[in-house]
Amino acid sequence: MIRWVWAFLDRPAARFDECVSFWSAITGTTPSERRGADGEFLTLLPDPALFAAAGIKMQSVTGRGGVHLDFDVEDIPSAVRYALDLGAELVANHPGYAVLRSPAGQLFCFTPAGPAKSTPPPAHTAPDGTRSRLDQVCLDIGPSDYAAESRFWTSVTGWDHTEATLPEFSRLRPKETQPVQFLLQRLGEDRPTTAHIDLACSNPEAAATWHRSLGATVIERHPRWIVMADPSDTLYCLTSRAPDNH
Repeated sequence: MIRWVWAFLDRPAARFDECVSFWSAITGTTPSERRGADGEFLTLLPDPALFAAAGIKMQSVTGRGGVHLDFDVEDIPSAVRYALDLGAELVANHPGYAVLRSPAGQLFCFTPAGPAKSTPPPAHTAPDGTRSRLDQVCLDIGPSDYAAESRFWTSVTGWDHTEATLPEFSRLRPKETQPVQFLLQRLGEDRPTTAHIDLACSNPEAAATWHRSLGATVIERHPRWIVMADPSDTLYCLTSRAPDNH
């Protein structure tokens, strides 16, 4: 059983400091002390006064980076065996955690479950009063892989899989409180599965203006969401979902 889910932002080493500043600002968090052999890992910590649990980590990487998922579980070997039976590939088995790849290519990790988590932090209020919350990871899946990949993630998480408003989307919602839910997006072309971050915003246009002032770029506007690029040119989306509904 998954105890906690972490949205893990992998960002290029050359732009990592800028990305840490950007993502901590827009989520209202404070970067932890860096850890790892090369100081490559950190956690974005909510205000202690909120008595909320963190749900976002960052990693400095070579290459372009992206997003992966960490699942805290009680029994890592059992979780690995279960995922492999579902079609996952074992990438690396490190002391204390395992790195895997979904059948269509999305990286994720099984990590040890720590103390019981509390609730995720509330939506963050921007300087202009608009509110937003990083509460969703979107899995971008090629059409040929969509059915099988959807079954895989539904089985691995044990979450509820439901259709969304638009036919190219469906949702995976946890049965218990977690920092993020998943949106599954059927792409128009076949390619390996990747992931991006979605933020629920009370006013996506206002959020886009604020994010631009912090170093982001507007890529595309759609009726219900805005595609953005952070300071490392990694894509994410601002959506019109209500940020205070969790």
